[in-house]
Amino acid sequence: MPWLAQCGLTRVSIVSMFRPRCPRRVHALPLIMIFKSLCRHAGIGANSYLLETRAARVVLDAGMHPKHEGYAAVPQYHFLEEGSVDSIVITHSHLDHVGTLPVFLDEQPQARVFLTPETAELAAALLHNSVNVMQSKRIEHGITEYPLFEHRELDKIVEAFEARGIERPFDLDAEGTMRATFHDAGHILGSVGVTIQAAGKRVMYTGDVNFEHSTIQKAALFPLEPVDALIVETTRGEQARAAGYDRSNEENAFAEAIARVLARKGSVLVPVFAMGKTQEVLAMLHRFKAEGLIPKHTPVYIGGLSTKMTHIYDRFSDVSRRHLPGFRFLKDMEIQGSDRKRKGPIPFGSGCIYALSSGMMSENTVSNIFARQGILENKRHGLFFVGYADPETPGGRIRMAQPGDSVLLDPAHPPVPLHCEMRIFDFSGHSTRDAIADYIEKLRPKKTFLVHGDDGAVEWFRAEIQRRLPDTQVIVPIPGEEHAI
Repeated sequence: MPWLAQCGLTRVSIVSMFRPRCPRRVHALPLIMIFKSLCRHAGIGANSYLLETRAARVVLDAGMHPKHEGYAAVPQYHFLEEGSVDSIVITHSHLDHVGTLPVFLDEQPQARVFLTPETAELAAALLHNSVNVMQSKRIEHGITEYPLFEHRELDKIVEAFEARGIERPFDLDAEGTMRATFHDAGHILGSVGVTIQAAGKRVMYTGDVNFEHSTIQKAALFPLEPVDALIVETTRGEQARAAGYDRSNEENAFAEAIARVLARKGSVLVPVFAMGKTQEVLAMLHRFKAEGLIPKHTPVYIGGLSTKMTHIYDRFSDVSRRHLPGFRFLKDMEIQGSDRKRKGPIPFGSGCIYALSSGMMSENTVSNIFARQGILENKRHGLFFVGYADPETPGGRIRMAQPGDSVLLDPAHPPVPLHCEMRIFDFSGHSTRDAIADYIEKLRPKKTFLVHGDDGAVEWFRAEIQRRLPDTQVIVPIPGEEHAI
C-alpha cells in the first residue's frame, strides 16, 4: 500500500497501534537485573526474553511460534514500551529464535542487533524465505495479517546487523553498562550461547545447545564459571537417551538402512530442515560414499532453500569451528538438486536419495509431496527420519503409524497407506537432558530459568535440578512476570 510508505508507516506498525501497551515504567530500578519472558506461551516457540537493569534493556532472541499463525505466533512485544530497548541478541538463525526480528524492530527501531557473522547470513536468507511463505499463506488460507514484514524492510534490517565473533566481549548499550560474550553452542552454524554481565551480576543464556559432536558441527564450548542466573533450554527433557547409544553406530545403522533400500532398487526420502540438518545429512552421505557403505554414484537431491543455506555453510567452511574444515558440499560432492540453473520440480526416480524439506513434512512442502506421490505406499522405498517431528504434523503422524495404516499427509488429498520402510534415527541437534543437567550442576547457578520445553520436559529438569542442587532456585517463567536476579 503506497500510502503507508508515504506516511512513514508499515502494515506491522498500523496493527501495532491497536495492541495494548504496558504503562511506561516510572519507578527507578534498584541495582539489580530483571528477567522477563516475552514468550507467547510457556513452551517451545516464539522465544524471546528481556534482561533489564536501571541503565539498560536487552532482548534475547525474537522467535516465531511454529504452531500458530499471524500475531498469535509473535512474542508479546507489547510488554515493552516502544523505543525502550538498547539492543537484541540473536543466538541462532532458526525460525523460533529469529522469525519475528523485523516485527520487534518495527517497534524498537533504535535497538542494535548483535549476532555472529554466520547467523547474520543464514537469518537473512531464512527471513526472506519466510516472507514468501507468509505471502502464500495469505493467498491460500486468507490470513490477512500476512506478511508481517516484507522484503524491502529486510534489506534495510540486514544492513544494520552488527556481527560479533565468539569469545570476544562487546557492549550491549552505549554506556557500556551491559557486556556480552558469545560462546559456541554446537547447535547449527553460527549458533551461540551468551554470557551477560551487568549490575554486578553474571547471567548465562544457552539458546539451543548441543554438548556432543555431530558430523559437521563440533560440540558446544561453554564457560564453567559460576553464574547468578542461568536461562537454559529444556527441549529434550522428556526423552531419555537409549541405553548404549553411540553416534558412530547410529550413523552406520543409517548407512545400512540406505544401502538396503538402494539394493532393492528403491529410493530414500530423508525429511530435513533446510538449515543445519540438511548439511549434517550431506556430511554423513559423503562419508558413506567415501567408505563404500553406499554406492559412490548414488544421486543425491536437495531442494532450493537447502541449496541457499548450503552455499552459506560453504562460504564459512574455512573460518567456522566445525569438522571437515575447508570441505565445501556444493563443490566437493555431486548434489543434483543444487544446480541453480535447474528449472522445474525435482525428478522422482529409483535408486536415489532425497534429502528434502520440510523436516516435519508440512503440507505443500517437497518432502510431503514426495511421500504422498510415491514413497509412502511403495515397499521398495525408505522414509528415514533424522530429527524431531511434532506429533501433530504429517511427519509425526507417519512416525506413529504402523505398517499398512493410512496416513493423512494433506487434508486436500486422500490418506496414503504406509508400506515403505520407515525408520527413526537419533541425530538431534539438541543436547540430551543429562548433558544439560550436568552443565547446570557444574555452574551451580543461584537461579535457573527453564525455557524452550514442553511441560513434561520442564518438569523433568525442575525435579532433577532440585535433586542435584537443592540450594538453586528453579523457576519456570510465566510470560510477563518479572524476576529479580
